[in-house]
Amino acid sequence: MDKNNRLQSNPMNKGSHSLGRLFLQLRRLERQPQNFGNAGSITPSEIHTIEGIGYEGAILMNELATHLGVTKGAVSQLIVRLEAKQLVMRSSYPHDSRAILISLTEKGKEAYKAHEEMHIQFYDQLRSELSQEEIEIFEKCIEKLNGFLQK
Repeated sequence: MDKNNRLQSNPMNKGSHSLGRLFLQLRRLERQPQNFGNAGSITPSEIHTIEGIGYEGAILMNELATHLGVTKGAVSQLIVRLEAKQLVMRSSYPHDSRAILISLTEKGKEAYKAHEEMHIQFYDQLRSELSQEEIEIFEKCIEKLNGFLQK
């Protein structure tokens, strides 16, 4: 038996292959722009930036970069694109004129709500296909996977 057949026939490798396929699928989804409400086509990085800003609040540009785990320069580029789409607006921070606050416009809030609804629908569909015990196991596995990936 050659090496590839041995690797594929080993039951311990099934999870590894499934995880690899999941990562490839997620990477594919991360490249696909989607429509969220009437906001038009929004890339995954843009909608996650909108999500990081939050529905009701405003966030400092540097805090947003930290929250998203990207550089200030990357956030600045995203904000320029989101401003051009009229989804966010900048304003001066009252306590420090050098700091910039980012908040959502009404159009941005609509995109935020549509994105949240998409997540709720996905999770509702998942719940309809899994038992309560499977949901609990799934949630624990996702938590552990997130922790592992943050290392």
